[in-house]
Amino acid sequence: MKIDQFNFAGKRAIVRVDFNVPLDENGHITDDTRIRGALPTLKKILSDGGSVIMMSHMGKPKGKVNAKLSLGQIVGNVSEHLGVKVKFADDCAHADEAAATLKPGEALLLENLRFYPEEEGKPVGIDKSDPAYDEAKKAMKDQQKDFAKKLASYADVYVNDAFGTAHRRHASTAVIADYFGDDAKMLGYLMEKEVAAIDNVLKNAKHPFTAIIGGSKVSSKLGVILNLLERVDNLIIGGGMAYTFIKAQGGKIGNSLHEDDLIGEALNVIAKAKEKGVKLSLPTETVIADTFANDAQRKIVPTNEIPDGWMGMDTAEASLKEWHDIILQSKTILWNGPVGVFEFENFAHGTGEVAKFVAEATQEKGAYSLVGGGDSVAAVNKFHLADKVSYVSTGGGAMLEAIEGKVLPGVAAIQK
Repeated sequence: MKIDQFNFAGKRAIVRVDFNVPLDENGHITDDTRIRGALPTLKKILSDGGSVIMMSHMGKPKGKVNAKLSLGQIVGNVSEHLGVKVKFADDCAHADEAAATLKPGEALLLENLRFYPEEEGKPVGIDKSDPAYDEAKKAMKDQQKDFAKKLASYADVYVNDAFGTAHRRHASTAVIADYFGDDAKMLGYLMEKEVAAIDNVLKNAKHPFTAIIGGSKVSSKLGVILNLLERVDNLIIGGGMAYTFIKAQGGKIGNSLHEDDLIGEALNVIAKAKEKGVKLSLPTETVIADTFANDAQRKIVPTNEIPDGWMGMDTAEASLKEWHDIILQSKTILWNGPVGVFEFENFAHGTGEVAKFVAEATQEKGAYSLVGGGDSVAAVNKFHLADKVSYVSTGGGAMLEAIEGKVLPGVAAIQK
């Protein structure tokens, strides 16, 4: 069922949103992007004459109540954005009356789902090495089903609009869908856009197709890289993970971040790229530092000639010039991960330049660009380029798993 085709009049809809927003020490929201992202779906339900029950997690309370992670802190902000005074249920497992008494046009926010271990379906207080763990996990799965059934009982319709958790088979993101018929469960507008954006790059990409993969570790993105080698024409690898590839080819990387146990995998990627005819571009020139600090001494050297005691911290101009040419010739661009230590201002230049290149290719050359992952999104936002790329994904982990070729439980539960 498509959300646009559904009339919510007189229906109670329970919506999985992603209100895992950052808070300051006083419990004030510092970035409400995720709340604003859910508004089209929530307002559609209310304007149709339905009532809405919002459920979300916040942080990692690990199955225990934590006042600092209470969603009660954001009720005012959600009310303001929604234009409706939002009610609050301080116990998501005992919200029967609050849900049942909702009138058309009214909204209810449930307390943090992860205050209950049943949400994630993981046993609490027992180590995986304990012989009793498997039995405890099995029992918890049954409790997870009961918890999902309870949440489902509050509403007539289920809507999943939380792409950031779509890669998790939690009670609220996937299991709950089993308690609704096919005509009473659907993706929200944000989820629909996320799924369409990923399909655009994985299934409908125009060529040349370039993927830019950065970040610190090869281990966290090896599956993504291998899957992309089947699809892309150009693969740019930057950030800390590049030094594992440089060392694998015999380069000197000094004290740069790298993973010795993945040298073999790096050589495999290099060989596979050659076999597939994929242009693999690693940084040829690097900004290095003598310590891991913003005010460290800096100099520029070839990436395979980093002296002992120094470490690679950012991509330098020679590399950026090569990447600019590749990106500007591309028709489809996927970018995930920074190409330098973006959190340090003095080593953020390379990531900022890549953001500008992607925006330039999109605006001036008509490329389709998908950007996802914390620092990549931060870069396009910092330089006010979010509206200059085709799509900015809200879910880094979910996006990576989708690009790796994995089925997202939150999507499959509705689209099966």
